Amino acid sequence: MRAFDRRHPLVWDVLVTGFFVTAAFTDVLGGGWRYITQNPQAPTWLIVTLSLGFTVPLLWRRTHPVAILLPMLPLAVVNAWTGTDLQSSLTLLVVTFNIALHTALRTLLASYAVTMIPIVVDGFRNATEQAADQSPDQTIVPQATRLAMVAIVGISYRTRQEYLASLVERAAQLEVERDQQARLATAAERTRIAREMHDIIGHNLSVITSLADGGSYAAAKNPERAAQALTAIGTTSRQALGELRRLLDVLRTDPSATEPPGAEPPGPALGPALGLEPPGMEMAPQPSLTDLDHLIEGVRSAGLPVRTTIHGYATALPPGRQLTVYRVIQEALTNTLKHGGPDATSTVSVSYGNGGAVTATVTDTGRGSTAQGNGSGGRGLTGMRERTALYGGTLESGPLPDHGWRVHLHLPEETPQ
Repeated sequence: MRAFDRRHPLVWDVLVTGFFVTAAFTDVLGGGWRYITQNPQAPTWLIVTLSLGFTVPLLWRRTHPVAILLPMLPLAVVNAWTGTDLQSSLTLLVVTFNIALHTALRTLLASYAVTMIPIVVDGFRNATEQAADQSPDQTIVPQATRLAMVAIVGISYRTRQEYLASLVERAAQLEVERDQQARLATAAERTRIAREMHDIIGHNLSVITSLADGGSYAAAKNPERAAQALTAIGTTSRQALGELRRLLDVLRTDPSATEPPGAEPPGPALGPALGLEPPGMEMAPQPSLTDLDHLIEGVRSAGLPVRTTIHGYATALPPGRQLTVYRVIQEALTNTLKHGGPDATSTVSVSYGNGGAVTATVTDTGRGSTAQGNGSGGRGLTGMRERTALYGGTLESGPLPDHGWRVHLHLPEETPQ
């Protein structure tokens, strides 16, 4: 109804005005006004004029409340002075309510003061004609109190409207800020991936260049060594090409076209924020599984006991896969530190298979909070899942049956190039 009124305000104004006009003329035509008036001999033209003057201006009560009060005041004075006392004069309360609702407090006080004029006139007239029965204060005070109560109700309703409007505006601002933060987090993560691509290109092209120089030097004296160099160049090139294809699948996507407003993007890992990586780590080479011991020692020094189990060796694992495993373990341990509680312990199990396959499981004995699964407002593990998807892997995260939390990562064997 409020939305319809905002779109079509004239409909409600006509309905309200028509109601009061109908009520006023029902009072006039039915003769009901004669039961409360002090002047039953008042002419009909005066009764009709006063009834129209008190009701028709209500059509503009919301757009021009002060403007319609000015012509209604002389009619109210005439109504009080002649003793007609039509009930339609009570529409002054409706006008006062709208003045309190739509204008400043100073305007309301001035309107209240001028509206008191017909009330005072009516009080002194009653005191003059019925001096033995009533004094002016017995007539003026109740009407003034009634007018003040209507003004207070209008102020209260206006205050609530302004409060609700401020809440709506604040919610809109928070939504805009949330979208901005989401885009910034997405841009930050894509920048990190771009730096990883730079490391892959720089490393592999350096190796290829060195092998090519050595092969050309050995071609004349040792053709067998030259052939070995060419084989190594092919292997390195295929590995670099596979890494670049996976990264470009992410980087070529336009975030404004694929991510709806308010979507929670993948964010950077939580390690740097909690001091698990030294300042400036973003500019240094990305960590690998050789840095896993340093990460676990940092977590232990932060107060979380960690037990590790390693099966196999990570020497043949490509750098991109090592980074993914490292980040997932880092995120899981960081969430345990934040949400596991003071007595939590953690277990890290990593198993390396053939062809680049790897499985990592991180469990803890903490409280298993839902916030732990969300990981920094939904960005931590979401980013890890995106990293895992680059290699066709799976990442599972959820509470254990009794208590605690489990994060399970599995990367399958690499597809032959």
